[in-house]
Amino acid sequence: MNSPTASTADPSGTLAAAPAARSTRSGPLRAGRRIRRHLPSSPWLFAAPGLLVVGVFSLYPFVSTVVNSFTDRRTLVPGHYVGLANFRELWHDDMFWTGLRNSTLYVLGVVPALVILPLLLALLVQRHIPGIAFFRAAFYTPVVASIVVVGLIWVWMLDDRGLINSVLEAVGVGKVGFLSDQWLLLCSAMAVTVWKGLGYYMIIYLAALANVPRELHEAAAVDGAGAVRRFFTVTVPALRSTMVLVAALSSVSAFKVFSEVYLMAGPSGGPAGEDTTLVMLVQRVGTGLTGRVGYASAISVVVFVVTVVLMLLVLRADRREDA
Repeated sequence: MNSPTASTADPSGTLAAAPAARSTRSGPLRAGRRIRRHLPSSPWLFAAPGLLVVGVFSLYPFVSTVVNSFTDRRTLVPGHYVGLANFRELWHDDMFWTGLRNSTLYVLGVVPALVILPLLLALLVQRHIPGIAFFRAAFYTPVVASIVVVGLIWVWMLDDRGLINSVLEAVGVGKVGFLSDQWLLLCSAMAVTVWKGLGYYMIIYLAALANVPRELHEAAAVDGAGAVRRFFTVTVPALRSTMVLVAALSSVSAFKVFSEVYLMAGPSGGPAGEDTTLVMLVQRVGTGLTGRVGYASAISVVVFVVTVVLMLLVLRADRREDA
């Protein structure tokens, strides 16, 4: 009996095409092996641009600042090692303590507002009602606005001849020195910071609220819990990690405040410099042709240490609640 021919055993030609298909598939694999063999460090090549940016714009300035804090370097004069002299001078510098006081007060005034108000705002705009998209965009608009433009607008509004004082005079209250009184100026700057940051933290809360199971609210409602009780027993516990994140971010941002106070108080830092913050002091001391770069670097190191301590305190408080 004759053996079957190739065409009879494989009428569709599949067996004949299989080697060609395997050859086609193995081509890219062999090419990939060759690339990996010739470029064993290819992952580092992809990461190199990002690492270069971080090294040039973050790591090098940080190390340079720490090194300069132990020198007497000036803008145009190379520095010499002076040990802890800059830090000892800080201890006796009244303006440093003024800046530390104002920066600390800024944190105490801004952080609670930026933790609570954006959450309430997120709960409001989360509702599915007609036109709510417009309000979401409106609340977020200050975030994308230039801080310089925002600051100048608020300065114009809070000036003695500005819009707010004109309204107060019209209703018989009289002028209020928002920009001339030490504490009112600081509070006004805090209000601008809170107003500008509401939309940013609102978006963070909206993302977190979307992950809260609806079943929890439904179960609480079945048990007879009202809206306020559900907020404290369901929403707040579910968003605790997000609230910690917002507290940490806003604490660091508030302690390093510069633009708002600088625009509203001016380079002098308000009346007699009493509204100067630490970052404003760094800018004032360390810039110019005779800027004391070493002393300004010492202040910057203190700012860095305090911000790290703030972060650790917030995280420790969160872990303590978990325990």
